Amino acid sequence: MEFVLAPELKSDIKRIVLKLELTYINVDNIVPFKSFGSKSRAIARIWSLPKIWQIALNTDAHYCIEVVSERFDRLSQPDKEKVIIHELLHVPKNFSGALLPHRQRSKRIDRRTIEKLYVQLHNY
Repeated sequence: MEFVLAPELKSDIKRIVLKLELTYINVDNIVPFKSFGSKSRAIARIWSLPKIWQIALNTDAHYCIEVVSERFDRLSQPDKEKVIIHELLHVPKNFSGALLPHRQRSKRIDRRTIEKLYVQLHNY
């Protein structure tokens, strides 16, 4: 499997974060990647830099959003935006380097939530 930086996704991430007012997300510390040759069924994944590594490397929390090129690239633009929204929802409000699960008490990361945010994204 191969990873390459995907700076072309950064503008979509910035636009989504701004329009959805996800002010707790430090876009400068989100790094998008494309992967090639993955056997995973996933379209995208988010990777975090846990607290122990932040301390060891003397850095702030960072997240990598990986899109699996073979699946992500053939999606429509609306579906690509929904995938990015989904991955961003895994980032906790304290931007700590942790990841939120799909099911939590305060908010679920599911199709309904993503569709609602997608509509909000395009109603400005």
